Amino acid sequence: MNNDYQNTQTDMELENMRQQMNTLKKKLEQQEIVNDQMIRRSMKKNADTITRRYYMLMVIGLLMVPYGYWAFVKLSNFSVAFWIGTSILMLICTGATYYNMQHNLSDSNMMRNNLVEVRRKMARAKKFDADWLFFGIPAILLWFAWFVYEVNQSMGDCTNALFWGGCVGGIIGAIIGFKIHFKTQRQYQEIIDQIEDITAGE
Repeated sequence: MNNDYQNTQTDMELENMRQQMNTLKKKLEQQEIVNDQMIRRSMKKNADTITRRYYMLMVIGLLMVPYGYWAFVKLSNFSVAFWIGTSILMLICTGATYYNMQHNLSDSNMMRNNLVEVRRKMARAKKFDADWLFFGIPAILLWFAWFVYEVNQSMGDCTNALFWGGCVGGIIGAIIGFKIHFKTQRQYQEIIDQIEDITAGE
């Protein structure tokens, strides 16, 4: 009789422990889902910020084509060839930005997709953005050398003003450009790190 009672008590204790374990497991699963959703929202926010920044850069690049004609040809008497070269450079920059955004960021289901694939796209976008400096820096230096040549050829009363204005503008532009570049790189890395946090326990 005592044995039956003890066995019943043991079975009840085991069942209670099983229920508690199941309850704990469900809570942990719910917490994991909440954490996953929070991290995915943070990733989406970073990706959307980068996309908006890319759109802004593309708009500036396109507007530089008509503005460049007015500023360089009409206002400063630079050669049409310089304006064409500047326009081509701006269009190449705009096209490269669009390519990176379209192939790696413009996916409406990106944050619901397989995280390994999302990480691969983010890493590819980050690398493309970093590798772009290998073209961008030499191209800008060549453009600036051409700008100095055009300033000397213009022989106008405002030659010195044009030169120093170009130098100051170039320095400010470089500072802003590098600031944007490093901020974008940091946000790409944040997305990659967040994905690794999610997938580490899988």
